[in-house]
Amino acid sequence: MNREDFAKLPVEPAVAHAGPSDGWLPAGMPNVLHAESEPQVLDTALLDTPVSVRATAQSYHWDLGDGNTIDTEKPGKPYPSEEISSTYAYEGWYDVTLTTTFTGEFSVNGGEWQPIEGTIEVESEPIEVYSKSLESRLVDGDKAPDENEDPWKPERSSATDGPQDPEATHRNV
Repeated sequence: MNREDFAKLPVEPAVAHAGPSDGWLPAGMPNVLHAESEPQVLDTALLDTPVSVRATAQSYHWDLGDGNTIDTEKPGKPYPSEEISSTYAYEGWYDVTLTTTFTGEFSVNGGEWQPIEGTIEVESEPIEVYSKSLESRLVDGDKAPDENEDPWKPERSSATDGPQDPEATHRNV
């Protein structure tokens, strides 16, 4: 079993989570990132011999969609942890993409696990996050706000996509 054989197997991407669960956050507020990935065992055959392959997440590359990226060996934790997080400087829609690097091991016919040289990368589906600039304004405390008046998440279009951050960085966490 080699890296090319490993890359042909249907390794599932890590389950990526970004921002609050309702899909938007105020500009400047931490966008909490975390991934769920358990080791996967895939069964196949080489030369009519049963082979099991175990894929284990080794590292995570987060692309925040605004030019900022984060590399880490940690999966992160859900809110309130900010172990893996970033902020958006501008209002707009962004796609957060997670690429997980997996190491592999194989076992022939139930034998001992042996390492596979090299790694593979598997990309998760993008997560849409809307960063909203919030403004303070006086309101009538006796009247409920009309959410239709100022929607938290506008329809996605080229006009509502967020701009790139001119001060974007790559961080290792």
